[in-house]
Amino acid sequence: MKKAILITNKFLNTDKFAEHYIWLEKAAADHEIKLSLWDNTEIMSGYDTGDDERLKERLRDVSFVIYWDKDILAGEKLSGICKEMNIPVYNSIESIRVCDNKAETYQKIWEWNNAHKNEKIPVIPTIVAPMTYPNIGYTSCDFIDNVIKKLGLPLIVKECYGSFGAQVYKAETYEEVVNLTTKLAGKQLIYQKYIKKSSGRDVRIQVVGERIVAAMYRYSTDGDFRANITNGGSMKCYTPSEAECNLALLTAKALGLDFAGIDLLFSGSGKNGADEADIVCEVNSNAHFKNIHTCTGINVAEKIIEYILSQL
Repeated sequence: MKKAILITNKFLNTDKFAEHYIWLEKAAADHEIKLSLWDNTEIMSGYDTGDDERLKERLRDVSFVIYWDKDILAGEKLSGICKEMNIPVYNSIESIRVCDNKAETYQKIWEWNNAHKNEKIPVIPTIVAPMTYPNIGYTSCDFIDNVIKKLGLPLIVKECYGSFGAQVYKAETYEEVVNLTTKLAGKQLIYQKYIKKSSGRDVRIQVVGERIVAAMYRYSTDGDFRANITNGGSMKCYTPSEAECNLALLTAKALGLDFAGIDLLFSGSGKNGADEADIVCEVNSNAHFKNIHTCTGINVAEKIIEYILSQL
């Protein structure tokens, strides 16, 4: 029986997270793989402490690692050792790092677009807030004038780190933009154009390898501009168009992802009036898959394990 490791976060131990670990364990077991759960405290970064040899010994005979966490420093150390031992890590730590920070995601896509003029990825017009320090804040908010000039009102303010639609705010007025900016000062922020056509709705497309394995349409029923299920949104099965599939696959490729949940918005500029999701909103490297299973009946955990085995 093959051995593999699933890295999780010790402090995200609620049923909501643990359920996904169990599904991955079961999917692996169905393919005669013993998937052992390690948490990030077991791979804490240590330098000149003897930890490298300890990890190498524990990783002996391991066929692959699934890194289902966002502890980047611990992941980089583990990934370096795995590379030395020819043990593949899914997803790569670099891809997880880029997707964890929404500004980094847009930076990476911008780099891709500059290098691939014929394969551009449409994204929401976005401005990164200038960096400040928590104990200083923004002593002047003059820069917001330019943000509003370029993006208009209302606009979206997002913390760069956040999941499930949390840490995402809609600002209707200049005063609301300033209040949110000063309140969140010291955190990394981005400002984004409000895509009215897609208010309260989006499409989640699940990519594994170079395949679309599942998709769902998410929509708000209470007037919330966000469509996330965690915030009370609803969902239904969705058959993505060829253009939507190509956009999701290209985005995963640009970000170096083996598997991901790609969230697309409707900009209203679809060809021939088609109501297609045609602009990238966010990318989730370790997208939860319970809701998409409930919606579509497709077990993404099985698809992930099958893909990894095809790569070994």
